[in-house]
Parts: sequence; C-alpha cells; structure tokens
Amino acid sequence: VQLQASGGGSVQAGDSLTLSCASSGMSFSRYAMSWWRQAPGKQRELVSAITWTGGSTYYPNSVKGRFTVSRDIAKGTASLQMNSLKLEDTAVYYCAAAQRPIRLTTALEYDYWGQGTQVTVSS
Repeated sequence: VQLQASGGGSVQAGDSLTLSCASSGMSFSRYAMSWWRQAPGKQRELVSAITWTGGSTYYPNSVKGRFTVSRDIAKGTASLQMNSLKLEDTAVYYCAAAQRPIRLTTALEYDYWGQGTQVTVSS
C-alpha cells in the first residue's frame, strides 16, 4: 500500500491550493481518508476527513468553510481544496487511510500515511 501526497507549494495569504493523495495497492473504496498537518514545533492536527462512502466529512473549526475534502473512487484519489489560505496554514500536510475507523478524528485509527507535502503561506 502506498499513499502519495502532492500539490503543495508556496503561496500568498488568500490564495488557493489543491492537494492530492494518490493511492496504490489498496481497495480505495473501503478506506476512510483524511488530511493532517504538522507545523514546526507543533503537534500533528487533523484538517479534514471523509468516510469511505464519501457521505460524511469532518473539518475542525480552524479550516471549516475554507477547506473541502473529496474523493474519487474510480481514480483512487483524495483531494483537499484549500481556499483563503492563512499564514497559520503553513505546515507539512499528510494524507492517511483507515479501513472503516470507529473515529475519523483519531490518528491511531489510520493504517497508512503518505509522505507529506509542504504548504507555505506567506504574507
């Protein structure tokens, strides 16, 4: 199983960016997907999650209304559309997959993790 995150980059505050997570070696439709981020000196935090059906999503208040998670079962990919980026969104972003987790918001529930992609937001 492999998850490959991509799409990071350096943008200015207020800009948009879309991250993608390509999966391989797994039955993608059976996995819930999520995006996490970790900034230097800070703990990893969940920024979005989507159930294996795609029917439910989760966002913390810090990104709600700005970030949108989606999945394309046919392509085996998950995406994170990030709008109105802020300086505090700067971090390494990781995608993760969990086979029918009990709790989408718990990192320990996730079986596989991508390698991370850097997002840097400047003023």
